[in-house]
Amino acid sequence: MTTLIKTVAPKEVVYPSGDGKPVAETYSHLMAIITTLEVLKQYLFGQDATVLANQFLYYIQGNPRARVAPDVMVIFNVKPGGRDNYKTWEEGEVPRVIFEMTSASTKNVDQEFKKMLYAQLGVEEYWLFDPRGEWIEERLKGYRLVGEDYQLMSETRSEVLGLRLEVQEQLISFYREDTGEKLLMPQELATALDETQQQLEVERQRAAQLESLLAQYRDRFGNLPE
Repeated sequence: MTTLIKTVAPKEVVYPSGDGKPVAETYSHLMAIITTLEVLKQYLFGQDATVLANQFLYYIQGNPRARVAPDVMVIFNVKPGGRDNYKTWEEGEVPRVIFEMTSASTKNVDQEFKKMLYAQLGVEEYWLFDPRGEWIEERLKGYRLVGEDYQLMSETRSEVLGLRLEVQEQLISFYREDTGEKLLMPQELATALDETQQQLEVERQRAAQLESLLAQYRDRFGNLPE
C-alpha cells in the first residue's frame, strides 16, 4: 500500500503598504511632511540615497507586525527612488535620519516607543518637529545616537545631512553648512523659477530692441565698420 504524504507550501508573508489611516493628523503636519520630503529629495538628488514619507518601515523579516511608519526617513547607500514600503533586510540599510511631525496626541508614542525603537535600529539622528507648538516650546529638537541611547542636541544641525535646521512658521527650513545657502521649498522654487522666466523675458525684449536699432542703423548708414 502506497501512502501519499501531502506537503504544504510555506505561507507567503504579506507586507502591506498601507493601513487606510490618514497621512497626517492636520494640514499643518501634512505640509511639514511634504515640504521636508521634497526639500531633502532635491538636496540628495544624484546620490545613492532615498527619502521616504509615511511609508511602512519593516524591520523583522517574517513578521509584518514589526513595522513603523516614520513621517520622513532618509536612507543612504541604497538605490534612489520611491518604494511602496521599506524592508531593512532586503535593502541592507536602516534610515540614518528620521523626522516625526509630532503633536500632543502623539507625544508619548514619539518620545517613548519610537525613540526607543529607532535607537535599537541604529538610526543616527531623530528629529521631533511640533509645527503647532503643542508641547515643544521651541517646536524643533533633535537627538543624536551616542552608543545605544539618544542624547539631545544642543544645536539644530544635522551632522549626517550637513544641514542646519530652523523653524519657519509651521515648516522646517534647511541651510547648507558648507555655503550657508538655504534649500528652497517647493513654493520658493516655483517663485524663483517664475522670477527667472520674467528676467529672461526682459532680456529677450532688450535683445530684440537692440536688434531693431541695429537694423535701423544699417538701413540709414549701411553695415557697421569691421
